[in-house]
Amino acid sequence: MNSKDPMAIGHVTSNDDMDLKPLDSDALKLAEMGYSQDLRRNYTVLSVLGVGFSLTNSWFGISAALVTGINSGGPVLIVYGIILIALISTCVGISLSELASAYPNAGGQYFWANELAPARYANFASYLTGWFAWAGSIFTSASVAIAVGSAGVGCWQLAHPDFVIKPWHVFVGYQVVNIFAFFFNCYGRILPAMGQLAFWTSLVSFVVILIAVPAKAPTHQNAKFVFANFVNNTGWSQNGIAFIVGLINTNWAFACLDCATHLSEEIARPERMIPVAILGTVAIGFVTSWTYSVALFFSMNNVDDLVGTSTGVPILALFHQAIGSKGGAIALEALIMVTGIGCQISCHTWQSRLAWSFARDGGIPFSSYFSHVDRQLNVPIRAHFMSCVIVTIVGCLYLGSYTAFNR
Repeated sequence: MNSKDPMAIGHVTSNDDMDLKPLDSDALKLAEMGYSQDLRRNYTVLSVLGVGFSLTNSWFGISAALVTGINSGGPVLIVYGIILIALISTCVGISLSELASAYPNAGGQYFWANELAPARYANFASYLTGWFAWAGSIFTSASVAIAVGSAGVGCWQLAHPDFVIKPWHVFVGYQVVNIFAFFFNCYGRILPAMGQLAFWTSLVSFVVILIAVPAKAPTHQNAKFVFANFVNNTGWSQNGIAFIVGLINTNWAFACLDCATHLSEEIARPERMIPVAILGTVAIGFVTSWTYSVALFFSMNNVDDLVGTSTGVPILALFHQAIGSKGGAIALEALIMVTGIGCQISCHTWQSRLAWSFARDGGIPFSSYFSHVDRQLNVPIRAHFMSCVIVTIVGCLYLGSYTAFNR
């Protein structure tokens, strides 16, 4: 892999050791980078877009982290923050697309760092980037699992008002979601179809909520509330600081754009298809998250009730306000949960490919073991299992400190 220092990283040190003639153009390009074709190219551009979008899933991200945005800027933060972060994400997406087109490798950022950094710093930059990227995928999986687990417990609390939510209730929900996604990702053959299913499930859920909530809301806010109402419950006296803090909500809604790059070795013509998936994710994410947010804020009745809801899930409380029935609110929240499960499955696909490719280049301990690909399942099962175990352990933080987990 590393032309500057062939022995530093990479399990193939010389292209002369490979017979390049029988390889197709994609495998040939991969061989030129020093790698063999270990995973089958079963993905299409739609399935990669499905995985990428269902992971980023901007409108779901707004739903899951709504309380942060409400406290740190309110409607103004989310409505204008989405526009700001979408512009930044477009720039990021273009950069990722260019690099993915030039170097279609499952390693993504750490591989690019190794190729493009000055020779003196290449190995260190690659190693550091790889660990940050993999850690990011682990904590993203944890954040999605806690969002879906909290939503499930919140629905139960809404249906049973006397029920008092304890941290261990959410922890159990977290682990159920994590384990479910683990088993789903053990079968590589179904993952491309699952990516498409998650994509369409997300869009259908979005349309249903977008229509149902404003249509059923008993009253609607005026335009000033939606586009000019700033809320600052952060404790900071400066609204500018509150706005910056609140951007974590909209930023999370556009996170993980690199997901598609780590599927570069599982799709034909990755130099063309991966950029389509990345920029498609940004475009669809902006349209869905912005229209979704505006529709919800026009349908909102009482912001304080959302922040202090006993369910612990502000978006569920908003649905209850708008729909006027517990059953209807739970039904809409169920759509978000199904979307979130699709997001979690994509998270596991992402983190397993990152762990596997990083192990393939000797970036983690016991690399030769974790770089194994199960030929029958077409999944790097050992790297996948290790990543899921770490996500399981991270979930224990929630039992010790809610604040620590959510930082």
